[in-house]
Amino acid sequence: MSAMLEAEHLYKVFGRRPDEAVERLRQGAGRDDLRADGTTAAVIDASFTVDPGQIFVVMGLSGSGKSTLLRMLNGLLEPTAGHVRFAGQDLTALTDRELRDVRSRKISMVFQHFALFPHRSVRDNAAYGLEVQGVPRAERERRADEALALCGLAGWEGSWPDELSGGMQQRVGLARALATDADLLLMDESFSALDPLIRRDMQDQLLQLQKTLKKTIVFITHDLNEAMRLGDRIAVMRDGRIVQTGSAEDILLRPANDYVASFTQDVDRSRVLTAEAVMDRHVRGDEADCDCPTAAPDTPFTELCAISARLSHPVAVVDRGHAVVGVVPRQRLVGFLGDEPSSAPATCHTRQDNGGEKEVAHA
Repeated sequence: MSAMLEAEHLYKVFGRRPDEAVERLRQGAGRDDLRADGTTAAVIDASFTVDPGQIFVVMGLSGSGKSTLLRMLNGLLEPTAGHVRFAGQDLTALTDRELRDVRSRKISMVFQHFALFPHRSVRDNAAYGLEVQGVPRAERERRADEALALCGLAGWEGSWPDELSGGMQQRVGLARALATDADLLLMDESFSALDPLIRRDMQDQLLQLQKTLKKTIVFITHDLNEAMRLGDRIAVMRDGRIVQTGSAEDILLRPANDYVASFTQDVDRSRVLTAEAVMDRHVRGDEADCDCPTAAPDTPFTELCAISARLSHPVAVVDRGHAVVGVVPRQRLVGFLGDEPSSAPATCHTRQDNGGEKEVAHA
């Protein structure tokens, strides 16, 4: 499967002689070295790919370069060096007119502060992108109403933005992005201005929509819990550089350095981990039924704990073909809730038609 979006060695430098600054960065200079000369390196050598239908989260503290990176992905900012490829097309090689056409039809953006027009109705706000495209009024209103319904705003089409709560206004912003049927959604801290309960509700809304629409999404956040909840893959940024890219479990269990580890220390692991992440793969098993009650690789950690609490032996983890791929002893669950996972091996014997046993290879 080819990537929907590719970032290749992206740099963004503000200030004097940016090309020279990029060369210095390539030779090992740091942000502070450039700042002394009045130059700011916002993004340094950023590379990643985003597959179709994936939510790719870029996470970092304020000033890490994540919003600058996002704006290079749709051409709002021109990279100082590097390339952005969208659906195989090099956006950095397009003319301004070609780039505007891509932004209006294929890439939509959802902003942090809603960016709604106060003098337009909810329907007209949701239809704005289609109006820019030149879609006839009846068609754009139909598509806007469909998008609003998807976002839980059916019945509010004729209302004004100031009649809506903050969460509802953000739903209008999301509906506006969905109405254009763009292939790529860019979401810049889209939920960070909302109250915690509304923010979680919007996360639920996005995940529910994603099950149906399967959009390709790049989501910017400074909140690690939000990143872990939403992201199929996560890139962690620090001082303009991507310091680690991986799944939520990779980031949590295998941090690349102390900086990433410090981010993860307060994360509720039970909301992130699955059976596959915590199971012991050094087991004995086969494609036959296991003597132990089983879990699937994607069984949530909390559900796994509930199963384990009823047993006096490990929980077997089986794949769709009913092959045992790992087991989870209770002490291992306790270990993963602490600072370090338990490394104690465990075995689970499984029945075969001939009564024998067979070892499952380490994955």
